[in-house]
Amino acid sequence: MEHVLDNPAWNALNSGNKHLAFGNNEVKYFDKEVSPFVAFSENTDGNFGMLHDKLPHNGPILFVTPVKTEIPAQWKVLQYIPGLQMVCDTAKVNEVQIGLTTLTVEHVHQMLALAKLTNPGPFAAKTIDFGHYMGVFEGGELVAMAGQRLHAFNYAEVSAVCTHPDHIGKGYAKQLLQHHINRITAASEIPFLHVRADNERAIKVYESLGFATRIAVYFYVMVKCV
Repeated sequence: MEHVLDNPAWNALNSGNKHLAFGNNEVKYFDKEVSPFVAFSENTDGNFGMLHDKLPHNGPILFVTPVKTEIPAQWKVLQYIPGLQMVCDTAKVNEVQIGLTTLTVEHVHQMLALAKLTNPGPFAAKTIDFGHYMGVFEGGELVAMAGQRLHAFNYAEVSAVCTHPDHIGKGYAKQLLQHHINRITAASEIPFLHVRADNERAIKVYESLGFATRIAVYFYVMVKCV
């Protein structure tokens, strides 16, 4: 039986992120200003073709799968990124030791600037619509943040974990992660996340908080061949 997280974007678009979903029973996607993720009920050439016809823009889009996939010719792959999917099945609730600020639309310009500087993954003007974004400020400047992205049934993805290079080593990422572990666990849900397979520093941080690798995944960043 397929695990919910074997097709995380599809299951999120049909459950916890349903209010942000576009598409039909075979292909679904987010508004491009929310997230580039697309997903299929099945990863078939026909569904890739259907997405090509239905998607109201040319991309880029982001497709995640636990299986290396031959992408049909009507799509051009810009990036192929091996990653890991990590799950915190035995989450430990610990007190957060620093003050965190709830991020709102008034903070979006700072969030975009921090994401551009640190490149934690795709982040756009309406990514905050996923909710639960928290940040750390120093001197009025946003120096670290993390939020939630894919919400697939009882699995909630922690995402956009990033720290300004001038503030690395202060423990901000761990504290933000702990906040989200506490929040997700309190909702009787399970935290998970995705990380580049070569990001050893981040992987060690995640492991120290109880995350363990579930499976390898592959990210395809694509645009339409017009």
